[in-house]
Amino acid sequence: MIRIVRRFTALFLFLIVPLLSFSQARQARQRPNIIFIFSDDHAYQGIGAYGNKIAKTPSIDRLAREGALFKNCFVTNSICGPSRATLLTGKYSHMNGYKRNDRTLFDTDQTLFPKELQKNGYQTAWIGKMHLNSLPVGFDYWNILPGQGHYYNPDFISQPGDTTRHTGYVSNLITQFSTEWLAKRDDSKPFFLIVGHKATHRSWMPDLQDLGAYDDVTFPLPANFYDEYEGRVSARDQDMSIDKTMRMKEDLKINPDYQKDGLFNRFTPEQKKIFKDYYDKVAREAEAKNLSGKALIEWKYQRYLRDYYATANGLDRNIGELLDYLDKSGLAENTIVIYSSDQGFYLGEHGWFDKRFIYEESLRTPLIVRYPGVVKPGTTIDALVANIDWAPTVLDLASTKIPSDMQGKSFFPLLKAADPQRVPWRQAVYYHYYEFPQPHHVYPHFGLRTNRYKLAYFYDGADSWELFDLQKDPTEMSNIYGQKGTEKLTADLKAELKKLMVEYKDQEALNILAGV
Repeated sequence: MIRIVRRFTALFLFLIVPLLSFSQARQARQRPNIIFIFSDDHAYQGIGAYGNKIAKTPSIDRLAREGALFKNCFVTNSICGPSRATLLTGKYSHMNGYKRNDRTLFDTDQTLFPKELQKNGYQTAWIGKMHLNSLPVGFDYWNILPGQGHYYNPDFISQPGDTTRHTGYVSNLITQFSTEWLAKRDDSKPFFLIVGHKATHRSWMPDLQDLGAYDDVTFPLPANFYDEYEGRVSARDQDMSIDKTMRMKEDLKINPDYQKDGLFNRFTPEQKKIFKDYYDKVAREAEAKNLSGKALIEWKYQRYLRDYYATANGLDRNIGELLDYLDKSGLAENTIVIYSSDQGFYLGEHGWFDKRFIYEESLRTPLIVRYPGVVKPGTTIDALVANIDWAPTVLDLASTKIPSDMQGKSFFPLLKAADPQRVPWRQAVYYHYYEFPQPHHVYPHFGLRTNRYKLAYFYDGADSWELFDLQKDPTEMSNIYGQKGTEKLTADLKAELKKLMVEYKDQEALNILAGV
């Protein structure tokens, strides 16, 4: 009898183990692939899907039509490196140790979501811009730009740390390397890929085929272009204006030094001729007009946006090429595509370019998620999400356990809900910016943003509160802090601000708050 049972058990195991293995393999194949396209300084208000009528962003707009567009995605520290550190960790800057764009080495020993994906059988890769002073960890493959990287003929650092210069335009090369990796990856595993674009970072150098793409456009001045910053000390004292900060040679390419300037000395002779011929024409126009005062400021504004949008054209075209590759390779159906930027950017609002402030244009960043068969095409989501949520969401999408030290929360429930507005969600987003005084002299500050209000405290010299009613004042021109009738609102918002500082363990901010 015992011998019969043993034979039956052996036969059962012989039959069931292959079935289990087949089931596990099938489950692995069904787990979604994920591509996170991450641009640099791409303003939400410069995208067609977010209402821009001038920008040519058909590929990003396509993602929005086929997926979900988040209207209120905010960053927690509006600066490049810290935003990337938050992407990888799901934690605030004070918790992941990367507060500023400086020579700090990003701590790769801490919890990083790609490490968790690897544990769950995902194949991971980062291609393009990383900008964290450290080589990637948690990625099976990487090929990254050193630091900021270059637009033309850029260097790439690949495993095991070799640096190679490649001929071509950076956005095109990043797409090329991404599709090459997708073609040769281990297709028995689901994959996660970050495509890190350099565009649209300063100094906005378009692909040769995009030069002059907006030369027939006259961009309307933002209503607050000539903001006088009344009642806003920090806004008045910054150094990021198109008028005073934007450089004619380096930023607007007016008679630059093509031999010595590192932005321009990497061209091949053929590239240089096309690029130089175009900007020599622009320089002659500037010299002929001999502008000064407001006329010069507004000319600089037009040139800035023409270069910025032309650079974004190349970014969008390459996103389209990647989407086309997914279609042709049969990967699109089981691949989640996420598009976002490391933060927002000023396109002349308040007379500025750059980011950093808690004000809306730099606080808010685009976020679009396409998930075929799960996310209803054309969905819009109003909930207040933040970049601390990106890491836990990716893990949740990949059915991977979310580590307890991540401070964000998965917004997957918003994506799959029939009505995202009915999903319980946070009512305020917390913000803390540190980098001061260089560059751009933006005072450090912390604050919160609710559906209607924004409260911020600027310190280290500015020492002032600002309060905005975004419903009545969406361009944040009127600081109502201290006005009669705002006492209860201010007290409630300060209490919520302190609560968020405690929740996110920002002891430095709590100490400052206690002294004001």
